[in-house]
Amino acid sequence: MNTNAIDFDRYDRIRPIRWTGQALELLDQRKLPFVVEYVTCADSDAVAEAIHALTVRGAPAIGIAAAWGVVLASRTVEANDGRDAAARLEPALQRLNAARPTAVNLAWALARMRRALAAAGADWREVLEREAQAIADEDLAANRRMGALGAALIPPGSGVLTHCNTGSLATAGFGTALGVIRAGVAEGRIDKVFAGETRPWLQGARLTVWELQQDGISPTLIADSAASHLMRSGDVQWVVVGADRICANGDTANKIGTYQLAIAARHHGLKFMVVAPSSTVDMETPSGDAIHIEERDPGELFAVGGVRTAADEIGAWNPVFDVTPHELIDAIVTERGVIERPDEAAMKAAFG
Repeated sequence: MNTNAIDFDRYDRIRPIRWTGQALELLDQRKLPFVVEYVTCADSDAVAEAIHALTVRGAPAIGIAAAWGVVLASRTVEANDGRDAAARLEPALQRLNAARPTAVNLAWALARMRRALAAAGADWREVLEREAQAIADEDLAANRRMGALGAALIPPGSGVLTHCNTGSLATAGFGTALGVIRAGVAEGRIDKVFAGETRPWLQGARLTVWELQQDGISPTLIADSAASHLMRSGDVQWVVVGADRICANGDTANKIGTYQLAIAARHHGLKFMVVAPSSTVDMETPSGDAIHIEERDPGELFAVGGVRTAADEIGAWNPVFDVTPHELIDAIVTERGVIERPDEAAMKAAFG
């Protein structure tokens, strides 16, 4: 593994989260790829709304945004020390936590901010700001390490398929699964990149292929329903995806549609890789059966780009995530290392 071999200036150009010192600027991912526009959040409730509305999305990015949301909340309260501030800030932290319940990084980042507060004195505001910056910096470093670790598993000349968006837009930079793909392309291991469109929000079509295009990588977009046919063609050897939560037994929650890719990959003899930072690992959740699966407005299924495609007065079911059982996963890659054939014992050995 050699992160020095990767030209990060070429393959890591996008930043979805910008802290100005006074406000948080979030790249509005709902308007990509045709409009590149940042939304300014001046308080923590604006950050919570941006998380809920998918202005910012991707488990690591949500956690980073929430941490800066706590910093913004700190500007509105008076307290003598961190413990005093913690009680006054808790309602704002609860509102941030409720914005997206499935992604464990959100709760993880808020827990880090709480711990930082508990140990802080009169300089508690500065402590919070340093902690938020550390969360962002550590995520970027972890992504670059995961990129190299995951790419090392992929033989030269391979084709890969990814789902949803797991790149710079979903993180502090470089990405998780897309970071592996960036590293694999940079090292000459990956020749072909396919991205599923990812209904209903089309993160693959709107975000992933746009991101790769910015880096000079030429992806091929496919309909979600074309994945099995693609696998059968022999053009793909690995499916590489991210995760919003990884359980103690290695089950993973990710964007809806991931589970069926894992099933199809196993049937066709392809390898399946999950890439996520250790902050996504939740050893308190024993298996995927215990994960709360977020459901969004059924109306999101009724239209594409604001144009209605379904008949009036029909029902819809709109789960945002599904759970891939660990038996279908060949490797989980975190910045701590690679877990091959994950199960409860392997996860315990890696994460305690």
